[in-house]
Amino acid sequence: MLDGVVRKQIDPVLDAIGKKMAGAGITANGVTIAAFLVGVAAAVSISQMWFWTGLMLLLFSRLLDGLDGCVARATSPTDFGGYLDIVLDFAFYGMIPFAFIVVDPAENAIAGGLLILSFYVNGASFLAYATMAEKRGLSTDQRGSKSLYFTTGLAEGTETIVTFVLFCLLPQWFAVIAYIFAGVCFYTALSRIVLAREVFKD
Repeated sequence: MLDGVVRKQIDPVLDAIGKKMAGAGITANGVTIAAFLVGVAAAVSISQMWFWTGLMLLLFSRLLDGLDGCVARATSPTDFGGYLDIVLDFAFYGMIPFAFIVVDPAENAIAGGLLILSFYVNGASFLAYATMAEKRGLSTDQRGSKSLYFTTGLAEGTETIVTFVLFCLLPQWFAVIAYIFAGVCFYTALSRIVLAREVFKD
């Protein structure tokens, strides 16, 4: 929901940085992999209850994730680059709740498991919609130039990162926040299914 607003503010800055990185010979896939590895470090830090370190690494990881597309657009975007980006993004989104489950399984396991399930369902609705949209030749630029069709929704990247930040700032409230955001993700998936029923009518 907030991605469109945030992108208008940060895209010009990220595009400028991406052009400089591309000019220095840095590849988009290299940035994607670096973002994922920093995300792994964030998850490991959180699992050790180093929440502030995890928060800083988490934010740096998402900054790099925002830059890989900018580097790609400054050079030559590839289908594999788009594929790698989405796969590693989903891996990152699962790692952070899992790290909080490791911190306190007794308190966080059910809420964390439900949140990961909601990510799975929401991600499936997103990717299936993108596949059907590609099959029908549909396109959109609501979230800028992307490798696949992006449908908007209540739970997008910005909302997910804000939730992760809250986890790190308020780890004792992880379960409550996770339950709430899981509900938001399930709602987003349901709304996408309703939209697909209208758009993909035979």
